[in-house]
Amino acid sequence: MRKRPSRAVVPVLAASALFLVAGCSASSAEPSSRADRARPVAASASSSTDGGRPLAVAAAPEAAATSTAVARPGAPGGRAHRAALKVTSYDSKTRRAVISTVGKGGSGGGVTETPSPSAGSTVKPHGTTVGDVIASAPAPGAPDGLLAKVTEVIGESGAGVEVQTAPTTLDALLGDDDAKGSVPVDPASFDIEKLLPDVQVSWARAGGVRVGPEGAKVPLGSLRIDVDAKVATAPGAPASAAASVSGFVQVAPDVDFSYGGDAARSGPGAAYLGVSGDWDAQWAVKGRAAASAQPRRVPFAKLHADPVLQVGPIPVVVNLDLTCYFEIGADGTVTVDVEQHLKGDFKAGGTFGPARGWTPVDESHMTSSPVRTSVTAAGRVKSALGAEATVGLYGAVGVTADLAPYLRGEVAGSAEATTAIGSTGRTDVAAAGDWALYGGVDLTGTLRMQLSVFGTPVFRRAIPLGVLHREWKLADGHV
Repeated sequence: MRKRPSRAVVPVLAASALFLVAGCSASSAEPSSRADRARPVAASASSSTDGGRPLAVAAAPEAAATSTAVARPGAPGGRAHRAALKVTSYDSKTRRAVISTVGKGGSGGGVTETPSPSAGSTVKPHGTTVGDVIASAPAPGAPDGLLAKVTEVIGESGAGVEVQTAPTTLDALLGDDDAKGSVPVDPASFDIEKLLPDVQVSWARAGGVRVGPEGAKVPLGSLRIDVDAKVATAPGAPASAAASVSGFVQVAPDVDFSYGGDAARSGPGAAYLGVSGDWDAQWAVKGRAAASAQPRRVPFAKLHADPVLQVGPIPVVVNLDLTCYFEIGADGTVTVDVEQHLKGDFKAGGTFGPARGWTPVDESHMTSSPVRTSVTAAGRVKSALGAEATVGLYGAVGVTADLAPYLRGEVAGSAEATTAIGSTGRTDVAAAGDWALYGGVDLTGTLRMQLSVFGTPVFRRAIPLGVLHREWKLADGHV
């Protein structure tokens, strides 16, 4: 007669053992407020605007969705300024753009705010000339915005003036100015692609506007994605051990940007680009997952947004992508019923200084608590509910960051117990075994060559952010 497998149930943990201070996961300091955490790390250079103050960094108002800034480096009065121009169309293959004037006469008519040219220049009546550097919010043919230098004026038509452009960098517009700020991303601005059937999206914004299932409680500025999915079951597992993952990821992302001009050198003296935010995730893993040498990652939603930062007069278009996923790894022998809640904050990006070049920034402060935990037989399991974020400027990816909070359980030997969840938890033990439960977070990523869009030196290869790995023991014991 086949022997029935023994059963081990992780005992109830006292509340004081479940909720750990953030120092267990990242540092001894308490998680900072959202405003403090979002401050970029890069130090500002000594130069500043004409008024001695840095340029303001804020979310561009909806009315500025088609705003354009122009600079004429080296020309009198050529500092960046807002211009009454708009990019009517752009061809990314030929790098040709059609630029029109915004005014009473519609395209081609009206008066621009472009400064008067110096004597002997080749300025055309439409106000666009060779050498102009243009920064535009998203436009037809340039959904990620446009940052370009005019190399040739081809001709005019009723739609505007056609120009040939070439790539350029932000320092051509920002010069020796300083700018520094962090801007929340409106959750309503995300385009969302659901990759699995049972995915629900919720968000809330000021004014009482909410989207999502009835009764969903989402803080203002947060985006929540719920998932419920089956995963592969280990061969030979009973029907009652069918494996599944369910839960939600809730994130309130900020884009962090800073630039420090340096009049004494070519390019900025400091720069920073990154993404940060508040994080809240809760997920349950049930059943006996199939064995795998490497954890299986299953994306369940892709999100994209192009927030426009108004840096003084300049529209800086940030491209933000988030891919939410669950990941599970097991040895195929253990049947689990685990519910996990983890919350905190994170920051990932790249900071530039003349002495060290580009260096990574990675921070995460998390607290973790299992809500319900049971494990049958001996074995191991690890589950994560995470997100991979990429952030760039004007369509050039600059930083990729992968945040993966996880729960890991191990059981050795065999045991059989029953546990009552609650303030008066009870555990009845019928056999012996060792168990351990760990919370953790992995933060990995890469700095890309495209961060040269700031005007910094180009590095020859992608630079790993390194691996921020924190794991802390929630509890262990012998039953």
